[in-house]
Amino acid sequence: MQQFNNANNIAISDLVIGNAYTNTQINQAFGCSTQGGINRSHSTNTLVLFVKHNKSLYDDQWDGDILNYTGMGPTGPQDVNYSQNRTLNESNTNGVTVHLFECYRDNEYFYDGVVVLAGPYFTATEPDVNNDLREVVKFPIKFKDSTGRKTIPTKEMLESCKKEKKTIVKKIPDDKLKKAAKNAGKKNPKKTTATTTVIERDPAVTEHTKRRANGKCDLCGNYAPFKSKGEPYLECHHVIQLAKDGPDAYYNTVALCPNCHRKVHIVNSKNDFNFLKNKIKSYLEADNDVESLQAFKELFGD
Repeated sequence: MQQFNNANNIAISDLVIGNAYTNTQINQAFGCSTQGGINRSHSTNTLVLFVKHNKSLYDDQWDGDILNYTGMGPTGPQDVNYSQNRTLNESNTNGVTVHLFECYRDNEYFYDGVVVLAGPYFTATEPDVNNDLREVVKFPIKFKDSTGRKTIPTKEMLESCKKEKKTIVKKIPDDKLKKAAKNAGKKNPKKTTATTTVIERDPAVTEHTKRRANGKCDLCGNYAPFKSKGEPYLECHHVIQLAKDGPDAYYNTVALCPNCHRKVHIVNSKNDFNFLKNKIKSYLEADNDVESLQAFKELFGD
């Protein structure tokens, strides 16, 4: 992947699939903004879709060669006839050409190519920007032809994206954070192909798990040995590991000091496993989290 040069008078025909472009270049080529997710340009008769992996905890995901793209509307139930949702829904017949970009870092949009609807829209229940559940419109899209291809991020891009999402969750208050973490736990961990396949951990689950521990290691019970950026340094550990198909959910996670985290991976003690399992159970019981307790029992067989 290469960054396109800063040439003047960039046209749509100059775009190269797999290359990255800036806000200015996209605006110049299409005559549209890059601020929203779906942007219409009447001057070029195009619709430009942006998947901003770095700006949302609930970004759109690929399912094989199909991208289930979420419609417009940041809060409340979405309407398929609202604004550019309608344009996208009718794009296979209204003559508007739809282009797709993916973003993992600010002002770096990788061009995937021209896409079309792969089938009718459907609805799903997902959280909005305030982590309140609502009905959203999902558009299954695919590449128009064999020239299109989805962006394969580098590890550096994924790390940059992860860092930005951490910044997002740090600003979420405790009650909203728990809701975000609970919603995240209902999905399977996302696997992204980079240089190698990477299992992405939901930052809301990680942050909630650390806050829940209140600065103490969930195994040894001691306070975190040091602080990082003014906060107790603990690490999120999945009791049933993601590599063994454990869920990325807070009914499967604990916060450990670095020594204990290393210990549980090396020693693999059954006593530690049972202690941590019971620690999670005590958190859920104290919080009267009936739904997560049921999921916990189904996972651990208790």
